[in-house]
Amino acid sequence: MDEWIIALLFLAIIASLLIAINGIKIVRPYEQAVYMRLGRFVRILNQGFNFVTPLVNEVIKLDLRTQVLDVPRQEVITKDNSPVNVDAIIYIKVIDPSKAFFQVTDYRAATIYLAQTTLRSIIGDMDLDEILSNREKINLRLRDILDEATDKWGVKVEAVEIREVDPAPKVKQAMEEQTSAERLRRAAILKADGSKTAAILSAEGEKRARILQAEGLRQAKVLEAEGERVAIILQSQGEAQRLRILSVGAYSLDSKALTVLSLDTMKALGQGQSTKWILPFEVTKLVEGVSEYLGVSQKLPEKHMATKEELADTVGKPEDILGPIPKYEELRRDLTQVEADIEKEQVQAEQVRDLISKKKPTEGP
Repeated sequence: MDEWIIALLFLAIIASLLIAINGIKIVRPYEQAVYMRLGRFVRILNQGFNFVTPLVNEVIKLDLRTQVLDVPRQEVITKDNSPVNVDAIIYIKVIDPSKAFFQVTDYRAATIYLAQTTLRSIIGDMDLDEILSNREKINLRLRDILDEATDKWGVKVEAVEIREVDPAPKVKQAMEEQTSAERLRRAAILKADGSKTAAILSAEGEKRARILQAEGLRQAKVLEAEGERVAIILQSQGEAQRLRILSVGAYSLDSKALTVLSLDTMKALGQGQSTKWILPFEVTKLVEGVSEYLGVSQKLPEKHMATKEELADTVGKPEDILGPIPKYEELRRDLTQVEADIEKEQVQAEQVRDLISKKKPTEGP
């Protein structure tokens, strides 16, 4: 009898422990639980230790962390009748566990299906180019629509991201051809613009070079003419000086001296190899002068010798006839200035050639 009592007591203790354990519910920090008793909603269990009515309770735990849902890939026809394959990712979070459990059978599946239909509707109202260039706009619009629809389920849509927009193969091929044609057009425009710029710079450089060349030729001719003028002046002044010296030196010579000089000239002609002579005076006059010099002819009359003053009165003063004779220092200064001008022109021409070579552009691809 005592054994049966002990066994029953032991079974009662075990049953009490099982019942107590069934009433203890532990909720993790990132969870909340829906507590129901006999089919009726009682309350929401928060994190930590919770004790509920044993045996007649039902506790459903819901994860409150952000969940990632993958929207399956689907084919959508755009507004301009271009088929594209689109998929997306949705980030959701349960903010009201009671609504997420009682208002919808499976909030995850419901959110995915709603995202598929909404995405198909949004893509269908847009052109292909707009879809490819306005993904951010699609993401915001899809998030707003889903967030408003899932609010009654106690679910918040935090973000939506279009993962891939893949046009159909034929559409993609047409887009590649269009892109290639656009790039070829831009390359042709850039090449033409480069050729235009190069032609303009080349013509401008050639124009500048011709101007400088013409200016250099002009200045060279001016300097050459100036040099010739100075040379002619100096040569004329030298010839005039020689004549002056001859005239000044010969004013005291008489006819006998002239006869001796003429004979010396004839002697010099006789020593030459030429067979033809051209004499600048009459030979008879020379013979008469020789006879008079030898005393055979009549007595020579007295001849008046011109003085320096009489010669100046006859031909003029030497300073008036010859003009100012430049000194060596003046000629040297003029020559130095001419050399400096020529060197300056050479430096300017070299700078222009360097400028043209630097500005000439290279042809683009």
